[in-house]
Amino acid sequence: QVRLVESGGGLVQAGGSLRLSCAASGRTLSTYAISWFRQAPGKEHEFVAAISSSGGDTYHADSVKGRFTISRDNAKNTVYLQMNGLKPEDTAVYSCAADPRGRIRDGNRWGNWGQGTQVTVSS
Repeated sequence: QVRLVESGGGLVQAGGSLRLSCAASGRTLSTYAISWFRQAPGKEHEFVAAISSSGGDTYHADSVKGRFTISRDNAKNTVYLQMNGLKPEDTAVYSCAADPRGRIRDGNRWGNWGQGTQVTVSS
């Protein structure tokens, strides 16, 4: 079983940037598709972005397209979420999850959830 640990969250002013990391332990991440989700207080769990196992395919939610970029470094067993142009509405706990099938856009079943990292954007 792969275990995922998120880091990189924090407090940032609107317009600022953060880079989140999703690091794996237990086994290699290179065969897993990885996604980022977020949840703000009182709101639904929301998909943010996903990346295929090779990194060759990515998908971003419309709400973050053009501002956030998902990427991965399989040599470092880590997936990243670069967040630029942050807005107060991006405030949430961000979590990563894995799908062993490696593909995205294919009815993914996300599991192995990390504990999440808090992102707070002040206005």
